[in-house]
Amino acid sequence: MVTLVTGTTGQVGRRFVPRLLARRRPGEEVRVLVRDAERGAPFAELGARIVVGDLRDEEALGKAVAGVDAVVNIAASFRGVPDDEVWAVNRDAAVALGRAALASGVRRFVQVSTGLVYGVGRGRPLTEDDETRPGGAMWGAYPESKAAAERELLGLDGLDVRVARLPFVYGEGDPHLAQSLRWAAHWAPTQRLHMGHHADVAQGLLRLLHAPAVRGPVHNIADDAPVTAVELHQLNGAEVPAGMDARTDPDPWLGIMSTEKIRRDLGYRPLHPTVWAARDAGAL
Repeated sequence: MVTLVTGTTGQVGRRFVPRLLARRRPGEEVRVLVRDAERGAPFAELGARIVVGDLRDEEALGKAVAGVDAVVNIAASFRGVPDDEVWAVNRDAAVALGRAALASGVRRFVQVSTGLVYGVGRGRPLTEDDETRPGGAMWGAYPESKAAAERELLGLDGLDVRVARLPFVYGEGDPHLAQSLRWAAHWAPTQRLHMGHHADVAQGLLRLLHAPAVRGPVHNIADDAPVTAVELHQLNGAEVPAGMDARTDPDPWLGIMSTEKIRRDLGYRPLHPTVWAARDAGAL
């Protein structure tokens, strides 16, 4: 099996690829697509084959997917990036990669997406059968472009597309946990954020990549216990802002996802079921 991974220098990709490489069987190959060969050097040292090219260059995509059996598309553009670039990477390049994969005979395509595509809450944990609804405090170009990419990729006849919807990802030195206070400082004290440790995101992606078949293309990946705005401050050793107790949560189920499907169908069990457990294990 030859697997191509994109987005390998981002927070998720740089932690996923070593785990994928560590689980290779004899004869299996991992390719990583990078724009700069120097940034791919750490993966080459672990045994990956480096392919230099830009995700937005369709000629480069054709070369990258030649002879590949599966693709894991982790590449994403979001915070602090102009909207046109967000759309160019998250939708246009993802769909172009899917088409190139289909034309090259790739059998399986794992698309990394986000739970933010659900939009507003439903008064219960969000399931994979819920439609995407624009709206909610965290809606914008990033989830909108990811939702559009999902729709177009799933419409490619003949390609086994599997969508992983991720929560707020943290752990192993990722600065996201500290960055969460950008938003949590303005939330109600009980407003919750659903999270997932990098080890568990990688676990979920590996299960989607290697499963012979899946029941429906979309799978949520997350931990067992969303954390509140107060807890995010505690985890970061920060004081709870004055006046937070006077705020109310406008959508208590925003971004809270059910993981029943991936648990039941693919045997997923979080290694770090809560961020507190990850803290106690020294995995933050």
